[in-house]
Order: sequence, then C-alpha cells, then structure tokens
Amino acid sequence: MSNLKMKEAALIYFDRSGGLQKFIDDCKYYNDSKQSYAVYRFNILINPSDVVELDAELGNHILHQPLKAAQVFQSVCFIAVKTLSLIGQLQTETQINIVLKLTHLPPLPSYGLNLCDFPLDYTSQRFYMMQGIVIAMTTVTKYTQGARFLCSDEACPLSEGFQYIRVHVPGATESATIRSDFLCNLCASSLQEDRKFRVLGDKQIVEIITTKALQAFQGYSNNQPFRFQSLTIFLRDESVNKMSIGNEYKIIGIPTCVKTSQTVCIEANSITFCNSKVPSEISNNFRCLLSLTSSSCWKFTAVLANIFASQIVPPGTYNLLKLCLLMSLVQTSDRKKELEDCLDILIITSDTLLVERLLNFSINLVPRGICHPVSAEIFPTLSRNKYGTGAVSIQAGSALLAKGGICFIGDLASHKKDKLEQLQSVLESRSITVYIPGKKFGGDIDQQMTFPVQCSFWTFLDMDSSSRRTTQKNNALIGQMDCSLIPANLMEAFGLLINCNESSPCHPLLPTVQHTLKKAIDPEKLLYVASKQFTTEDFEKLLAFAKNLNVEFSLEAERMIHGYYLASRRIRTDSIYGSKLSASALRYLVSLSEAHARLNLRNKVVKEDVLIAALLFETSLTLKYGATVFCVAPNAVFPFDLYNEEYLEQRDLYLTQCQQQLEQFIATYGPGTGVLSSDE
Repeated sequence: MSNLKMKEAALIYFDRSGGLQKFIDDCKYYNDSKQSYAVYRFNILINPSDVVELDAELGNHILHQPLKAAQVFQSVCFIAVKTLSLIGQLQTETQINIVLKLTHLPPLPSYGLNLCDFPLDYTSQRFYMMQGIVIAMTTVTKYTQGARFLCSDEACPLSEGFQYIRVHVPGATESATIRSDFLCNLCASSLQEDRKFRVLGDKQIVEIITTKALQAFQGYSNNQPFRFQSLTIFLRDESVNKMSIGNEYKIIGIPTCVKTSQTVCIEANSITFCNSKVPSEISNNFRCLLSLTSSSCWKFTAVLANIFASQIVPPGTYNLLKLCLLMSLVQTSDRKKELEDCLDILIITSDTLLVERLLNFSINLVPRGICHPVSAEIFPTLSRNKYGTGAVSIQAGSALLAKGGICFIGDLASHKKDKLEQLQSVLESRSITVYIPGKKFGGDIDQQMTFPVQCSFWTFLDMDSSSRRTTQKNNALIGQMDCSLIPANLMEAFGLLINCNESSPCHPLLPTVQHTLKKAIDPEKLLYVASKQFTTEDFEKLLAFAKNLNVEFSLEAERMIHGYYLASRRIRTDSIYGSKLSASALRYLVSLSEAHARLNLRNKVVKEDVLIAALLFETSLTLKYGATVFCVAPNAVFPFDLYNEEYLEQRDLYLTQCQQQLEQFIATYGPGTGVLSSDE
C-alpha cells in the first residue's frame, strides 16, 4: 500500500510539474524513430521541496534512497506508456531507465559533503552537495549505458524478448554492467549479450579541490601544516563538457567507492556554476579618505599606494610598484573575466627579497592569487587517467588555476627557454593549446584542446646577479634599460615593465633597512599609524568592491587614449622594423585607464585616468626602447615623497602640467596632423 501511495504521488507530481508532458514528447521521439531500442532513457527533473510538500515518504525516498525512488518513477512511466500507447516497441518495465535530476538539496549540514572532512560517506548511496574548483579533467570517452542479455539455451523462453536488461547505476564500473557470468533465472544457463542492442553514453572524469585548498598555492600560510586531496567527479551524458578547468561549481551527486582504485568518487547528478562574488563594503576609514581627497582625481590612489603593504615595506617606498600592483589587482574579477582586463607586470629589480615579499603579500588579497610552485607546471600538462578508462587527464597548471586572478611565477630566470616561449605565446594570444598525441595515449587520432588563460601574470628579474652584471652593456638610447638577457618578444608581451632598484627615487634605502630590522625583532608589531588605520582586511574589502565596478569611458577620455596610442605609434615607427608598439598596446592602455578609475571607486573613466595610464605605459616604453619626443621622467607618477597634503598638492600641479604636455603631444603627432612617419 505504501508503494502504491508513492506511485500515486509520483504521478501527481509528474503531472503538476510539467514532467508528464515532457515525458510524452520524449516517448514520441522514440516511437517515431526507425531504430530499435533495448533501453529507453528518460531524465526527470525533480524539485525535492515540492515533492516533500506533496508526499513526505516519496520525498524522503528521493533524498535518501534515490535508486528506489527511481524504481517508483519507472513503474509510473511504464504504466503511462502502456495506458497511452506511447511506445509501441516497449515490452518490459526494465527497458525504462529513469534518471532523477535534482534541482537542489535542502540547505542543511547533513546534505553537504565537506571535502575537508574525513572520512567521506560513500556507503549511504544518497545525494550530497559539494563545492569545488576543477583542477583536472579527461577527454570524453564512451561507457555502457544499457545492454540486453538473452539466455544461451535456445529452448528457453527467455532466449528472446527483453527480460534481461542491464543499466548503469551510480558507482558501477563497466565490468559490473557488462559481465559474462550472468545466469538465467529460469534454466540456469549462461546469459549472452545481444551486442547490437548495446547503448553507449558519454563519460568524462573531473577532479576538484575545495576552495580552502588554494592556501597551498598562495605565498603565505599561518604556519600550520595541512594537506588536501582532490575528489573525483564522474560526468555522464548531458553533464559532459559542462565543467571547465579553473571554474568553481556546486555539484549534487552520489558518493561511491571505486573498487579498482580504492578511491571515493562522485556520480554527478546536477552541476551549477558558482559565482564567488560576495557583496563587499568599504571600511569607514577608506570612506573618510575618499571624501577628503574628492577634490582631485589623483590623490586617493596616491595615498593608497603610499600606505599599501606597510607590513612589508615602509610607507612611501616602492610607490610606483605598489600602485601598479593595486591596479592589476582591481582588474581581476569575480564575474566572467574579459581577456582584455588582464594587466601583466614584469619587474626589474636588484632587491628580489623585498619585491618577492611584496608580491606574495599582494596576491593574498584576492581569492585567486596563485604563487606558482617551482616544482609544478605553469600551463596544462597531460597524464594517463588512473581509472583506466583510456582517457587522457589534463592537469590545470598554475595559470588556469588562477582563473580571474593573479599568477605570480617568481623569478623569470628560473624558467627554461621552452617555458618562456610558451609564456610569450600565452601573453600574446591569451590562450593555451594542449596537443594530445593519439598513439602515446592509446587513441586512434591526435586531438587538441584550447583553453582561455584568464589571469594576469606577475614576475620579476634580478638584475644584480653576477651573470647579468658581467654581460650588461652601455645603452645607446636615453632612458633605455639593458634587457638583452630577456627575449625581446617576451619583454614586449608584458604590459608593464617596472624598474625598481636602489638607485631609483622610489627606493630610499634607510627606511627600508630600519623597517627590516624592526620586523626581524618583532614580526607581528604594527610599525606605522597607517597599518593600524588601514588594515589588510580593509584593503581586501576595498579591492573586492572596486574590482566589480562596471566602468565606461567618457568621450574625452576615449579620444585622449586613442590620440595618445596613434601618436605614440607614429613616433615609434620606422621604415625598416615597422612599429615598436605591439598590437596589444591599446588593450593595455584601456586596461590601465579602467584600473585607475576602479581604484578611485568611480564608474566612469576620465582623462585624468588616461594620463596615469599614459605615464605608466610611456615609462615602460622608455625602459624598453628609450625616450622619444614625449619624454617622461622615471618618477613622473610620483615626483615627490608624499608626506602631507602640501606634497599631494604639488603632485597634482605636476600631473596637470604632464596632462597639458600629453594634450600637446597628441595635437602635434596624433590623428589628423600633418606630421607623418617615413612609411606613412
């Protein structure tokens, strides 16, 4: 009676939810098909809340005994097919394969599977919800969805018909569905598979890690040991290719134990993309600072750069680098990241220790800040799938794991030539192609997969090493750095080239030495007032708010950025080598302008933002190729030490003069002028 009541409830829900009409349409497809089927597969969308409200027992079965619940819906569907004459070829109830697709699970702790907990429950065969980031995935292969078996004794009545049907259930291996030791229930003869009725489906294996495990890839830790382990997800049929490496997902599935490898895996039932965007508010201290500096488009970001990372370096040092880091950080995004937003930084320095500390500190301020381990790979690699399915496993690598964030790859000199060539290609195309040789991995044909690389790259180069000191040469052009040890194309691929050395105005030596000594004595002590007023958490909230601002260009800002780009391209073009500005130069100028506007917490890019972008970009170009007509000082963005309001005012006056020079430069060499380069 209980089973009959659940069948009635299932039929009522089926009708009310619109599932019955969809089932009838699916049956029409099978009935109109000229192909003969042994198994008819139907997906039924289930809202557990609605079912529980209709019938608690049926709802309990769906949540805690999904295989038995599927049998209830199987009976209902079989009766519907026979009553309504939906599929003429259908003979037995076992031919119907029901897959229940859940919309959600109750938001209760007992339905969540925490990847950090041990041991995982894989014996209850019920639904759980888990959340994680994809770190590896295989190519798509086939599996047996269903098969028909017949008695080998021709005299037996069961040597024909569709009495013996095997379908895949969660946790079952291929050998569990297709075996040679099945016996006939009537005569005990062996069963043989009717191969022409075998139904194949698509299968893909994905590995995920919990978001907390990203601590292992970030430069800082709380000095407490921890370990993490990936969890294997089996995707089948409609779920195949619904997940991408580097993305975060919520997955509803049934945990099982794969006996061949003695590992716990999840049979995925439904997948939802996770948008990690969390509403953030700016601290009162930053609100107050923004209000006090509202009279200028430059003061707020100047103060931010001045006080940023005061736990690592004293305020007022490395201001240019810190401003660029902040601008790169606000160009990360929790929404679907545009490739044009990336802001890559290459730092030339003689103090790698402090620069590395500063970069490690900065990447921890965004959710996807990845410090690339030396022993790992930056870009995807191939390996054999440990589950023996014949598929190739593609491991993410640091760059894909840093999706929507920052990938700090350490010292550029620590990477081999082939990796640097690969990095250059990625910086130019913003994608990476993985080639899969068929012969090596047991396939028939070669394959290739292309992945978008949606992160900004940070790296530095130590110009003070003995090998570099002995090979440096005198530069023929004013302002140009000797970067002969960096491949020219790789250097051009980086949007920003920043010079941070002890002889530069941005690096006073004495405050840094005093700071280092005090921190060595008491690492936890806050040495400056700024560290107490504007904490690391305050900066995290500020960046979380700023990076999700939608910005648009004002008309005058758009004209200025295009005018500067065309003028700069014109004066850096010769008849032999062509233009020295790469095709991505305009993209970087746009990204820099947007970043400065976001850092100012504005929705509109104004010409003052374009000025900062032009100064930073021109400084980078000068280091690469030498100075030109639009001559920018190395310390143009921070011409004075910022001690008080008076120095901020002086900086504003200086930047106003720079803006006038930029406008004059555009008027002289920009579009529509009579000054032409030799090739023009």
